[in-house]
Amino acid sequence: MQWLQRSVGVAIIGTAALGAVILWVAVASSDPEVGRSPDEGVLFGIWRVFYDTEMPSPRVLLAAVGVALLLAAGVAGLERRLLTRARRSEDGNRMPLAPKLVMAETRGQYAGPVTITVLIPAHNEEGCITQTLDSLLAQSPPPARIVVVADNCTDGTVRLARAAGVEVFETVDNRHKKAGGLNQALREILPGQGDNDCVMVMDADTTLDPGFLAGATRRLTDDRALMAVGGLFYGEDGFGLIGQFQRNEYTRYQRDLRRRRGRVFVLTGTASVFRPRALRAVADERGKILPGVPGDVYDTVALTEDNELTIALKTLGALMVSPRECTVVTEVMPTWSALWAQRLRWQRGALENLGAYGLRPQTFRYWMQQLGIGYGVIALGSYLLLIVLMVLATSTWVWFPFWIGIGLVFTLERVVTVWRGGWRARLLGLSLFPELFYAMFLNVVYVKGIWDLTMAREADWKHVVQPDSGVRTGA
Repeated sequence: MQWLQRSVGVAIIGTAALGAVILWVAVASSDPEVGRSPDEGVLFGIWRVFYDTEMPSPRVLLAAVGVALLLAAGVAGLERRLLTRARRSEDGNRMPLAPKLVMAETRGQYAGPVTITVLIPAHNEEGCITQTLDSLLAQSPPPARIVVVADNCTDGTVRLARAAGVEVFETVDNRHKKAGGLNQALREILPGQGDNDCVMVMDADTTLDPGFLAGATRRLTDDRALMAVGGLFYGEDGFGLIGQFQRNEYTRYQRDLRRRRGRVFVLTGTASVFRPRALRAVADERGKILPGVPGDVYDTVALTEDNELTIALKTLGALMVSPRECTVVTEVMPTWSALWAQRLRWQRGALENLGAYGLRPQTFRYWMQQLGIGYGVIALGSYLLLIVLMVLATSTWVWFPFWIGIGLVFTLERVVTVWRGGWRARLLGLSLFPELFYAMFLNVVYVKGIWDLTMAREADWKHVVQPDSGVRTGA
């Protein structure tokens, strides 16, 4: 298993590189039109470079589009087939949370109204805990309980939580960060929860939009087979250009989930609600079907515990959704160094989770996502490299109509996908090159995560403490 975890990054980037090479060979081996010859330039005065200002042949374009559509349709079709099979499964040993089993076992039973107990893991969050609690207390209906899980806090987090009138659970000798603190709290809370007494885990730097709990409660009341409800998050205001980059990214993520009709990628740690049955099933299967320590809900080894828990629930057949009415405002990283640390942890954690679970039906889409990111890294890097080579090799700028057209399509996509984010989001999308810079930044993070994982470098949590920025509002 350790070998698999170390090699997962190499396997993904190697496969992506192989696909890029095959496509390049296919394009390069196509017969040129009669009478056409490439233009020539000189790089650094010694390197002769040949380039072609004409667009690829229609045959090559159709082949590329056809391959892309086949891959997309294949992944979507397989995902739908796996989801349908999970819904209909009657295998209680492998998929104890499958909807058909849950519906059969709960038929004719009334477990009472849906209530929500909120757990807020917090480590030195005095700058934002008050806004988070205010957004919870303003919900209608309000949560049944609010518990701040204070983990090794040395600031005023505990004092502010108690002043707000909520419960505080202080961890004892916890060395496993957020996951360890939540495991301690869940061991105390889960045994007393009824079937409809749901548990919501919410980051201390998140504020709920009005109607979040009402929407989650309605979904869980209407469908007793539903095991979890995840939130759709968007970024808080402020922090200049770097903040807007992240808000644009989150807006696109929301759009993707809406187009998927709420089908979950990740039950985000910003705010997700779980049925007790789901959390107990995960704890029971740790060390058997699922990686981790028996009895733990969260895998304390995982860097991205929320992503790992999502995969665990999918493996057990759970039905989950991220509905459009459940939205939250989350923090954005205020500096490039903080953003680097956050995204490196996310990327490294996603790769390690794939290594821990291996290639299963429930992880197939995640493998394909990582493969797509790897190919995107190669494609965008090659595109920018070729532009640089052309600038250095030629005495005048050469306009390539085909690539201008591709650039316009890309710009249109950048604007349309952030339209809900307001005029600042649209203006940044229209600018094109700043967003390309941000994309390259994320690509470098991706490569760094693969390199660190392959070299077995120890990962670090690198918690970022946010300053008190006042009341959070969305873009």
